[in-house]
Amino acid sequence: MVNPIVAFTDGAAKGNPGPGGWGVVIVTPDGQVTELGGRAPGTTTNNQMELTGAIKALTELRGVAGALAIYTDSTYVIQGIGGWIHGWRRRGWKTATGGDVVNRDLWEQLDALVASRGRSSGHAGTPGNERVDEIADGLAQGREVTLYRGPLVGYPIAILDLPSDTALPARSSAAGGRAAPAAKAHSYLSVVDGQLARHATWADCERRVKGRPGARFKKAMSPGDEATILRDWGIDPASSIRQVPSKG
Repeated sequence: MVNPIVAFTDGAAKGNPGPGGWGVVIVTPDGQVTELGGRAPGTTTNNQMELTGAIKALTELRGVAGALAIYTDSTYVIQGIGGWIHGWRRRGWKTATGGDVVNRDLWEQLDALVASRGRSSGHAGTPGNERVDEIADGLAQGREVTLYRGPLVGYPIAILDLPSDTALPARSSAAGGRAAPAAKAHSYLSVVDGQLARHATWADCERRVKGRPGARFKKAMSPGDEATILRDWGIDPASSIRQVPSKG
């Protein structure tokens, strides 16, 4: 199974409305990471910046073949592109109550990019979204943000530490529409030079795989999730797994 391109997107506005920023992190199957970000110094909103982040990610990947998985903690973006937009189009860009669709220009851009992309899917927030939130928030506040571009093995964040459950988070006005904190992992699995190991923490797993060409790693949220990951890797779940002691 060929791994998809993975993109993380986010946006923020200080004051909402106020100065804004957006952030994107893209990881390609060949192990390259690209961070993107930009600021809107005028008056904008969280929703506009979240849409802009998704648009910038898809624009960057225009012409790049392969399946794409987009991760965002914006329920506005996920619900809009996955559901609401179909009704808006049918009604001539009107809401169910007959009003004009807010941010129509951005939705139309995103809709066109998704349609031209073909194979893509949206998922709820993950550790990678912590970094794009940092980029977007920093730029919205007018801070300088150093953006990384280079190999995955040199990237300091566990960007592909993806849970199996990325269902849409509940939208909360108190939390600004952000996802709830991720549940504790059952285990972290790694394969280096064909040798399978289980780790109690991401830090232990990262120490084993970092800088090792061809290494594979994944977070498991439950014993069943662990078995599924092993099957996806072509490994019999009944195989013995070396437990690597934590180094603290």
